[in-house]
Amino acid sequence: METENQSTTITSFVLWGFSHNLPVNLFLFFVFLFIYVLTLLGNIVIMVVTSHLSSPMYFFLAHLAFLDICLSSVTVPKLLEILTKRQTISYSACLGQMFFILLTGSNEVCILAVMAFDRFAAICKPLHYVQIMKKACCRWLVGGAWTICFSYAFINTFFALKLSFCRVNFIKHFSCELPSLFALSCTDTLSNWILFFITGSVIVICSFSFILFSYVHIISTILKLNSAEAKRKTFSTCTAHLIVMVLYYSTGCFRYMRPSSASSIIVDELISIQYSISTPMLNPLIYSLKNREVKEAIKKLMGYKPLISHTV
Repeated sequence: METENQSTTITSFVLWGFSHNLPVNLFLFFVFLFIYVLTLLGNIVIMVVTSHLSSPMYFFLAHLAFLDICLSSVTVPKLLEILTKRQTISYSACLGQMFFILLTGSNEVCILAVMAFDRFAAICKPLHYVQIMKKACCRWLVGGAWTICFSYAFINTFFALKLSFCRVNFIKHFSCELPSLFALSCTDTLSNWILFFITGSVIVICSFSFILFSYVHIISTILKLNSAEAKRKTFSTCTAHLIVMVLYYSTGCFRYMRPSSASSIIVDELISIQYSISTPMLNPLIYSLKNREVKEAIKKLMGYKPLISHTV
């Protein structure tokens, strides 16, 4: 009876954070604040720049930038509060944060898959690219990604509402991610784990299969090109997407798909920082450095003019 009564009394959680040392926390506060500001500025610039570029690839890139802003904004502001010793988060806010992490995180996976298909259409079906990637098709692809990911986040959050928390309310993490809540629950979480694993696996496997299909055909097409320069230029259009995809998939899947017996608080925090904080900051940098059109558009936006010799 005592356990049942206690389970109804927990109305908030305490996020563990990184350190209890004030100087360390102050240093980390300014580091993460700097990263967050860069993330916002970089992705806003990408969204503004791509709005002036007509290719479907930039339509998807703008959505990726928007998701990067959302994913970072779900976690970093609360992390900054934790570093200033405001570690408490209400039960409803915790579940809300968990829902939006699932929604934005899974949506990035789907958008990366859609971007791979766009590259496949551009490289393997260049004569039919305009017909394949019509505006209506692009909207349907993005809308489908949002629908699937909203369903995934809603289902897992809904069943997480049935969990009871009756022992401790310390979450050994800097955000309310689903595995951290499972570890805290005093009720059986096996059915939640199964649901989480199945729904997550469906999104990851389908997205990765989409990407694998696209890149097998892309590489096959590139290898058939006669000129080494043509091969290099064609493949260079995919390098930014490949780098972002490897960064995001490797860390996100490692965090969510490995067994809980292999869990480590420090490793979990480092991995979470990589995919939810560092990658959203790096994506604009990667695309601006690896994509000539984006680079030129940013220069134009900033009013950059090359130095011209006035010597006669």
